[in-house]
Amino acid sequence: MNRFGTMTRRFVCSLFIGILISAFDFCSQAQLELSLDHVLYFDFPVVTASKAEEKQTEAPGVISVVTRDELIRFGGTTLKDILERVPGLARSTVYFTDRSVIAIRGAQFKENGVHMLLLINGRPVREGLEGGIISEVLESFPTNIIEKIEVIKGPGSVLYGSGAFAGVINVITEQPEKDGVTVTALAGQEYDAMVKAAVREGDFSMLLAGKYHRRPDWDLALDFRHLDGTTSTIFYDLADKGPGVYAEMNYKKLKLMTSYEKWESMNWVPDPAWTDFFSDFYGKIQWEKLFADLGYSQRISDKWNMGLNITYTGSMLDAAQFPYVERDSYYFTVEWTNYINPTDRMKIIAGGTYNYISGTEFVKGCEVPPMPAYYADDSTQSIWGVYTQMDYWLDPEKMKLIGGVQVNKVEDIKTDIVPRAGFIFYTCPSVSIKILYSKAFRAPGLNEVNLNAPGLLMGNKDLRSEKVDTFDIALNYNQEAFQCGASFFYSKLKEIIRTDRSQGILVTPMYANMSDITAKGFEVEGKYYITDEFFFQASFLYNTSEDENDVEDVTPVANTGGRIGISYASFDKKVILSLHDIYQGNLDSKFETTENPSPGSYNLLNFNGRLDMDKFFGWRGVTFLLRGDNLLDKELWLPDWGMGGTYSIPVLKGRTLYAGVEVSF
Repeated sequence: MNRFGTMTRRFVCSLFIGILISAFDFCSQAQLELSLDHVLYFDFPVVTASKAEEKQTEAPGVISVVTRDELIRFGGTTLKDILERVPGLARSTVYFTDRSVIAIRGAQFKENGVHMLLLINGRPVREGLEGGIISEVLESFPTNIIEKIEVIKGPGSVLYGSGAFAGVINVITEQPEKDGVTVTALAGQEYDAMVKAAVREGDFSMLLAGKYHRRPDWDLALDFRHLDGTTSTIFYDLADKGPGVYAEMNYKKLKLMTSYEKWESMNWVPDPAWTDFFSDFYGKIQWEKLFADLGYSQRISDKWNMGLNITYTGSMLDAAQFPYVERDSYYFTVEWTNYINPTDRMKIIAGGTYNYISGTEFVKGCEVPPMPAYYADDSTQSIWGVYTQMDYWLDPEKMKLIGGVQVNKVEDIKTDIVPRAGFIFYTCPSVSIKILYSKAFRAPGLNEVNLNAPGLLMGNKDLRSEKVDTFDIALNYNQEAFQCGASFFYSKLKEIIRTDRSQGILVTPMYANMSDITAKGFEVEGKYYITDEFFFQASFLYNTSEDENDVEDVTPVANTGGRIGISYASFDKKVILSLHDIYQGNLDSKFETTENPSPGSYNLLNFNGRLDMDKFFGWRGVTFLLRGDNLLDKELWLPDWGMGGTYSIPVLKGRTLYAGVEVSF
């Protein structure tokens, strides 16, 4: 460990000791007279950590919430844009299949984003071949129907199974309260159109939404390297566009929801072993995802409620250029969940899941150079699990214990157990402390086990599931219009699956359990309503990682990152003016590139403005919109994670300004 790392560890220890002492001292003063019945401004209910409603400070996880008010104030063109504002989350990318990635606490340890599990209204959105790609959802999901977003930073496999590794993101949609239609259209250097319609009639409600988004084309000059070491340049217009739709129907105890997203961007496979033979190793790649869930809930008694869900996620990928692959897979889940409250102090959740995954990968081949068409993968996999989690208040509303476990069996892999345990206590009504331990796993995807593409990539039938153990300590303070928190995490990752390219460019790479990694860091965040109109938020994250060979900073995400936002919104939300800045620090020197611009630190400053025309001109239901993304005009490139790090990939063109109207009736 270097001197800086030692100093950082000492600083973190000192920081937390000081925070804990301050918390107890603070509570020993004027706050003791407050009652736990006091409604705290920010301590609203969350549902993700326990699959049941509870206060944010009482939930067994380190949680950040994007509220409805924040969504209205700061806007967001895509779901990824919104998530990037969340403390501890950062944008990332990889060289080919998963071009839109969100990394939680810097945990981008694979050539994709499969260590983060995405939920829509609590139901998992999964992809089977690679183990969890959601690029199209991050880019094309209709953002105009999101009520709030809950982000659990840390493992969640006890309740959510495979893939809830570094964190869980739950996108919660709004519920129709009355009939209405809203149409939004923006244009400028890009265009964005959204529509939503709501129907409410007795026990029946329906929500429909659609979106089409296109960022401006990016005229690129891309460098690539040949086997002889020389470099050439190609010219390409990068597209970034796609539609998304969402529908939801509720009738009494039944709920049906479905979404479809499509996204088109650029694939980039600049390996010298291929670029000398294939002239079109760059070009269009297209993702599609169809998600559906049918849920039924039934209250058995005053103390027992149960739910049954059938969830389907279909994923498709088409690369028109090298390596000329088409993917088609589906992930089918049946889950039975029981919510039991034996006493006022105890809450139990117990259930079971069965997952069936099926997928094919077809290599389309080409004429020059000759390459035949063939199926590189056509396989299935099943996973089952049973789980339970219990909360118990040792001292009512002051001290709670959490314990849970999942037993899971992945086909052809031995049965495994992942536990969780925690302790939450209030030093006073406004201050809570969480001490948590949790374990998670990610089962190998179908391709990681079965892919057979000689010259491109090979699967490995001897793979084991990835594992992670995480310890969290978190301090939260909530009082009326002010919320702040500090957390420290320590994670030990084992058996991380990567593509082994150590044999050189003439040997086909193979998936393998390659890395054991230690990751740790600390985070602080705060939100403050200065007045009802003025809102301020800020956060800072420091994270570091080290593998079993003592190589530090093994993730292509910066050690440091910060977020800061300021917003004015009139009391009736008829006038909104907001600025938000996203800062990411420099990457380790190992990620400097020899071809294309090297990734570096950046600030992404965004503006969101709304002006209700009814307030000034009497145009009822009409709102003028003005947005500006990347106001500092920063051209963003990130490492070609997974291909050796000598290239960078174009991610964000620069400043984008657009204006439009929103009409509601």
